[in-house]
Amino acid sequence: MNIFVYGSGAWGTALAMLLCDNGHAVTLWTHDPEKAAAMVRTRKNPALAGSRLPKELAVTADPAGAESAELVLFASPSNILRRTAHTAAPYINPGTVLVSAAKGIEQGTNLRMSQIIRQEVGKDCPVAALSGPSHAEEVSRRMATGCVAACADRAVAERVQAAFMNDMFRVYVNQDVVGVELCGAVKNVIALGCGVIDGLGLGDNAKALFMTRAMAEIARLCQAAGGQRSTCSGLAGMGDLIVTCLSPHSRNRQAGLLIGRGAPVALALREVGAVVEGYYAAASVKELGEKLGVELPICRSVYGLLYEDQEPEEAGRRLMQRDRRSEFDYNWDKM
Repeated sequence: MNIFVYGSGAWGTALAMLLCDNGHAVTLWTHDPEKAAAMVRTRKNPALAGSRLPKELAVTADPAGAESAELVLFASPSNILRRTAHTAAPYINPGTVLVSAAKGIEQGTNLRMSQIIRQEVGKDCPVAALSGPSHAEEVSRRMATGCVAACADRAVAERVQAAFMNDMFRVYVNQDVVGVELCGAVKNVIALGCGVIDGLGLGDNAKALFMTRAMAEIARLCQAAGGQRSTCSGLAGMGDLIVTCLSPHSRNRQAGLLIGRGAPVALALREVGAVVEGYYAAASVKELGEKLGVELPICRSVYGLLYEDQEPEEAGRRLMQRDRRSEFDYNWDKM
């Protein structure tokens, strides 16, 4: 299959390498001609240190390369995905399978990444989402990983599954695009909060409490938006939450760790040295929750830390002092 990848960050590069391993003809696009030339010359990408690009992988700064692609993968950061999709749109042919590997919600529109791609590209192209617990560093080293290919059209989901799956990268199909994408966006907010907990030295009990109750928030949001609660217990939900909250690879956790240790938010974001998706997602999730009338106390607390100069210790106290409640929505009279 001829595949074009928009986005030469760590994730886009790792997926391009995976697709090359699977025998596809793959081209990786970067907006920077100098970076493209350097990657061709050195067969390295600074965004993915320690990995060598396969000789079969083409690298370009020309977006028109997508004209011959049967599948186009979008792996840009969420905050520039619309710009990337707009750049790509003139070169994508009708019927081309489009795959979003970006995780986020667009601030102001509350659109998911697949919706942005569909809006910008159009042309009756099917759009799928690829998501799950998948750090680029480990995928590039061919370490065992599992993901989800989500699309309302099962045939399209299975085509994406076939393109990406191999002995070390297992892909499951899922029809719940809404749930898969929302889980992928909100978990970055939660991972940032978990980093703060670690930075404050609050312990494993607090982190387990935070992650578990955060998953309840994600499930409420998914259901209100039209997704399925069951998705939250799968790879795109709990799986991705675990790896992003606990792994040293996680940029969101790293940023939270610095904030918990006293660094100003702006400094923490700079220190990480790459896009911290949870920072942007916190504002978008807050907007979406308010729009849908969903209570999101944990996500709202992380937003307060990032955008309202709220002190981490105070945010934690407020969460712990909330009113007593039942863990689940039981109907006690029928039990």
